[in-house]
Amino acid sequence: MSAASLVGLAGAAHAATFGNPDRPPEGAVNARNASSLSDPGPKNPALASQFPDFQNPPATDINGMALFWASFNNAHKRIQNGGWAREVTQDDFAISEDISGVNMRLSAGGVREMHWHQQAEWALMITGNCRITTLDEQGRPTVEDVQAGDLWYFPPGLPHSLQGLGPDGAEFILAFDNGRSSEFNTLLVTDWLAHTPPEVLEKNFGVPADSFKNIPLDNLWIFQGDIPPALSADQQAARVVPGAEKVIFRLSRSKPVRSTKGGTVHVADSSNFPISKTVAAALETIHPGGLREMHWHPNADEWAMVLKGQGRVTVFNTGPKATTADFKAGDVWYIKKSLGHYVENTGNEDMQVITVFKSDRFAEISLNQWLTHIPPEMVRQTLNLDPSVIAKFRTDQPEFMPA
Repeated sequence: MSAASLVGLAGAAHAATFGNPDRPPEGAVNARNASSLSDPGPKNPALASQFPDFQNPPATDINGMALFWASFNNAHKRIQNGGWAREVTQDDFAISEDISGVNMRLSAGGVREMHWHQQAEWALMITGNCRITTLDEQGRPTVEDVQAGDLWYFPPGLPHSLQGLGPDGAEFILAFDNGRSSEFNTLLVTDWLAHTPPEVLEKNFGVPADSFKNIPLDNLWIFQGDIPPALSADQQAARVVPGAEKVIFRLSRSKPVRSTKGGTVHVADSSNFPISKTVAAALETIHPGGLREMHWHPNADEWAMVLKGQGRVTVFNTGPKATTADFKAGDVWYIKKSLGHYVENTGNEDMQVITVFKSDRFAEISLNQWLTHIPPEMVRQTLNLDPSVIAKFRTDQPEFMPA
């Protein structure tokens, strides 16, 4: 028998065991020849080092799945005087059908010019302070200040502006409920006026057409403006009156829906943020060594960005297929509806993640909760577990497991 055949038999003998379940066997544990693990070809060491679980996947990974990793770290920045933005859309991230994401920075006084979208806009403030304005379909204006940990939500078509405040402007994450939506292609007030006949502007606004002779002929997109006055002054100038639906939510200051030794989660959806009818979100903090339990979301795909720390995620699909990927701050994952997954903090500091869903509500199914809420005999026969082991499973929904 050839050496190659012997290697194959050795590998097969070690397959289909706990932690090594597949035939043909996968993973480095099944390699009996040093050449099976070597990688003498061309490589980018800096990039390869970011993905230890791609370079050396666990033996429980099997077959290939659509890449569910992307990152703002390698997204092109559009920089202008007043700030910058970069985005991850389905054009760059094929799996991301329901959500596209934008990372934007505005200087103190920097303005994202007055505009609107065909999609809903959801946002999370990361750092700094920002003034937002909008107008609803009943003509009621909103002018609000938001800071790190706060959300805003603009339904499709509502016009708005964003401006960084002192002392150091603002940075935030935007999510749109359409994977192809782009912040680089929005409905801008400068573009519309520049492409409207002067005589129409005169009729529409009731002032001489010549009044518009100095309007920008190119859009501004992001530009440096003056730092705005006190919030109360802008609210008075905009004729803000009570009655408009709240477009902001203080997420990080809300009561956690779950908090354990392993981590904490805050949720915002239409149940506590009524205007947010197409986007639900969860801000999750996983302590070092902690595990966001094995679960899935039955109602929507999951788009997530790592805000700080690092971790790894394994996604399970039919086939079976399973892939493990590594994530650091600024990285994004996208997991299809109902696919099983977990998130494990692999670093020495808290891992914080914002997860976004195209849905009016946050929903999930816990594997632990499922296995403890059906007859134990069914679990015993299915998984060949001793009844005494099943009896020790937690009967609540733990969300986060301690290290």
